[in-house]
Amino acid sequence: MQVLSKIATAQFQPDDDPALQPVDGLMRSELVRRLFEEHNRALIRFLVAKLSSEAEAQEVAQEAYVRLLRLEDASAMSFLRAHLFSIAANLAVDRLRHRQVRERNAPQDMFEDLLTRPGPDREVLGQQELEVVKAALKKLPEKCRRAFLLHVFEGHSVREIAETMQLTDRMIRHYVARALTVCRECLDETKSL
Repeated sequence: MQVLSKIATAQFQPDDDPALQPVDGLMRSELVRRLFEEHNRALIRFLVAKLSSEAEAQEVAQEAYVRLLRLEDASAMSFLRAHLFSIAANLAVDRLRHRQVRERNAPQDMFEDLLTRPGPDREVLGQQELEVVKAALKKLPEKCRRAFLLHVFEGHSVREIAETMQLTDRMIRHYVARALTVCRECLDETKSL
């Protein structure tokens, strides 16, 4: 854990950082370091079971340790292990919610119908729907349209687009989701006519 190793080797005055305030004769960082050594494997297994991803489990665990170090209430330090697992469980639930939103708004779902529809009129119908999508995209602001096109049609990752456009990953996900919603609404309108 990079955060814990930095804390263990840092030269701070206890008054500078609440994480380094003494609690029952020990520094908070020392308590958290001990907690890491004694319970990190169990915490990672717990998070992998929730998230089904070792990498995400490691990230969530690290964030949980950081939050634990930032505790203002020194009395909570006596319940460190329980509090650590509680923090980690809450962070895991947040990750799962974000994952569900991303999966729910997956661009492939919207266009899958276009690609799998059988029959000789598939090309004509696909062309008509593509024109509807193009018209819908013209209604969007430039940044939103560009992020969507880069992601869906050119296959760039959210991170690549964020770096290219000098925006946050979150903003790119927002743009892509917004564009998908607009396209879906326009396609639904044409189907109901």
